This record gives sequence, structure tokens and C-alpha cells, in this order.
Amino acid sequence: MALLVLHLVFFTLAFRAFAESARRDVLVLADGDFDYLATEHETMLVQFYAPWCGHCKKLAPEFEKAARKLKGTVQLAKVDCTASTELCVRFGVTGYPTLKVFRSGRDAGPYDGPRSAEGMVTVMMKQSGPDSVLLQSKSDLDQFVDQYEASIVGLFAAGSTRQAEFLKAAALLREQFRFSHSSDLSLGQDFNCSAECVLLFRPPRLNNKFEESFAVFTEFLTITSLRRFIRDNIFGLVPHMTLENSERLRVKDLLTVYYDLDYVHNIRGSNYWRNRVMMVASQFRGRGLSFSVANRRDFEAELQQEFGLSPDPGLPVATIRTRLGLKYTMREEFTRDGRSLLRFLEDYFSGRLKPFIKSEPIPEKNLGPVKEVVADSFSQLVGDPHTDVLLMFYSPLCPTCRRLQPVYEQLATELSSEPQVVVARMNAVDNDIPLGYDVQGFPTIYLCAVGRKEDPVRYEGPRELKDLLKFVRREATHSLRGKDTRNEL
Repeated sequence: MALLVLHLVFFTLAFRAFAESARRDVLVLADGDFDYLATEHETMLVQFYAPWCGHCKKLAPEFEKAARKLKGTVQLAKVDCTASTELCVRFGVTGYPTLKVFRSGRDAGPYDGPRSAEGMVTVMMKQSGPDSVLLQSKSDLDQFVDQYEASIVGLFAAGSTRQAEFLKAAALLREQFRFSHSSDLSLGQDFNCSAECVLLFRPPRLNNKFEESFAVFTEFLTITSLRRFIRDNIFGLVPHMTLENSERLRVKDLLTVYYDLDYVHNIRGSNYWRNRVMMVASQFRGRGLSFSVANRRDFEAELQQEFGLSPDPGLPVATIRTRLGLKYTMREEFTRDGRSLLRFLEDYFSGRLKPFIKSEPIPEKNLGPVKEVVADSFSQLVGDPHTDVLLMFYSPLCPTCRRLQPVYEQLATELSSEPQVVVARMNAVDNDIPLGYDVQGFPTIYLCAVGRKEDPVRYEGPRELKDLLKFVRREATHSLRGKDTRNEL
């Protein structure tokens, strides 16, 4: 027993020491010491927070983990805005947590990158050092380009005004991309660049026979035009989609092939399947669909929840997600010759594919005053051309939804004598939300009126019975006739 107690004491002290070490990795700053302590660090990421803030509490362990990994390279710090109000007002903090990058004590702008430890480390490593690295030889160029991420290289004559604009862009975009520059124009000779230009080198691990490994920018150089050039060329025909860049890739209609992709330990195996995707994708250039490959483990939960897929570890799976939110899955087994993927794309462009819709089972009985709607029954119940439908989107875990439910059921009971008015609700977590409905929080209520089903009206008023009744009477196509309803109104 005594030995057990000693072990418990030892582990408790060890844990406390570890936690204390983590806290020391994150510098604590306040009104009185910020200016002189911040100037001691070339690059610093500062979190402005409030102790009561839930998002701040969620960020804290990731922030501490990132601080440990960045120790000695980039300093991480935090400021309690409930105790250091002057500092937070000075830097324009209006919400929590707010993250900002500082250089030698000067505010260099907001941090807009991922908030996972790994994401913060990746972004802040790019923030350390100069905005753009000076290259002085072919060896410098080769070394700079031979990295995991893409590289942007500016070649300019000494004193060039284009170089000044390039360096401004590098300062603005350094969180996202790696920049370097040189006045040795001969460095561009092997890359179709004999005068001033900007070269974009895609990551060496993605080199393939279907496209050049670089792109050349020779247009009039502004921050806007360079940003557009990088955006349009950096990923190539079939980029590697990660948790960090997925939002940027998904601004377009996107096909993604998921498999055991690992560019750290298995470059050859990762490119085996990517090359087969490249072979097919090259036949559909300019058709309005982008392509990517991804590690299935990174997106496993999404594949299961959003596409109903449980990926086979041995074979890739393919999905298409459009900007409008339509989703398609390739149900045929992925073949090594690429023909199954080719057929999937031909069916997509010919309009033969049926979108995948995530839905709960249609209820066998739906006799309650509030009708249950699922994605597979949406068109039948909500799209009914003869009934006005009041529809609430909710989450089973939402406390506000649970508080509203008795009022909503009472509303349905009040309107039960109105045969052409239906009160319904839909679980928006386990069912796909149809197009035309903007659901950013719960509960969200719409009235889908007869003759205007394509233009539902969102309810923005108080969540009281009398107010909901007024809304239905005002927006419904059919007049409400019930005696009880008129009395409420």
C-alpha cells in the first residue's frame, strides 16, 4: 500500500512539473511588461483571451503543445484581456481568442491559420526568418526548392521596382507560402525564364510526367496578380489535400481520391495511385472540375458521416463535392487501370450520377403534432405543393432547441385544425440540409409556403407561441381558420 501511495505521489508531482513546464513555454504578458518583453523576440505569436471563454479553453492545450514544439524558434505568449484591458484595446481585440503575430514587439497582423498544434507549428515556422530568402547561387536555388512545400522564387535585376512589389507580397503571404529572390537572372535559364520573372516550383514529391514541375509568371507584377498566379498554379493538376489546405481547395467543384497516402514514409506508393488519378484527370482539363488526393485517415470521419463510406485500407475511394454542396460517391471498385474512375467522371459530366444524400431512416410512423422530416422524405413532406410547412432545423444536443420544443409542440397542436399547414422539424446533424436553406446555428426556422417553395422565409423573431403564430399567419399562403388560432392572434 505504501508503495502504491509513493507511486501516486511520484506521478502527481511529475504531471504537475510537466504542466508547469508547459506554462513556462507560453510567455504570460500584461499591460506593464508587454512592450519590453515582446521586443526581445524576433517573431512571436500572442493569444489574447478571457478566462471564461470556452473557445480559449479548447485552444489552450493545442497552444501549449505548439509552444513546446516551437521553443527556441518562435515564442508563444498569452494576454488575459480581463486583467490587461489597455493592451487589448490598443491592439483592437474585440473577440476571444484573438491571435496576432508580432515581430520585435510590433504588430505584424492577425494570425489566420489553423488552430491545431501541428497547424500553428507549420504556419509559425514559415513566419520565422526573413519574408523572402536571398539566393546567391544555383546551389542555393536547388536547396531552397528541394523541400516538402512549394517554393516561389523571384528573379530580378538589381534595384528592380518589380522586386520591391515581390517583397511586399512575400511579407503579406509568408504564412501560406515560401518565398526567395535573387538578382542572378541566369538562375532562370533552365526554366523558360531568360529575363525578370517569378518561378513557382511545386513540391518535388508531386513531380509527374503529366505536367511541368514549375510555372512561370511574367505578367505585370502586383500583389493581387501574384496572389492569383500562385492560387491558380501552386497545386497543379492533382494536389495533395490536407486538413490545412482543404478549405482553399474546396472553393471549386472537387473530386478527391482517398487512400493510404503518406509522403513522409512512402513516396513511391503515394504516387502510384496519384499517377493513375493524374492519367484520368488530364482528360478532363478545363471542364470545371478540380482534382486532389488525400490520406483517408485524415478524413475518415468525414467520409463516414458525410458520404456514408468506410474506406477499404487496400483500395482508394473517390468522391465529388460541388460548391453548391452536392455530393457524389464512386460505388464501383477503384481499378488500377483507372477505367472505373473514368466511367465515374463520364457519368458525372453526363448528368447520370445521383447525388449522395445523408439521411436518417424515414419514420415508419409520423403521427405526432410535429412531423419528423429526414433528408429522404424532405421533397415529399416539405416540397408538398399543397401545404404550407413551418420547418425547424435542430440539433439533438442543442439546449435552446430542447427549451423551444414544448412551445413548438404547442404551436403544432394549435395548428392541427389547419389541414393545409404542417409544423415539422429536421435533425440537421444527421441529415443533409437541402439547398436554399442557410443553417448556421440551432434552432433555425423557415416557412415554406405554397407557390414559394423555392424561396423559403426565415423566421427571425422571438421564440414565443404568439410570435410564431403571427409569423405563420403572415407568411403562409393559406389563411388560418382555427378559432383558437384567431384568439391567439
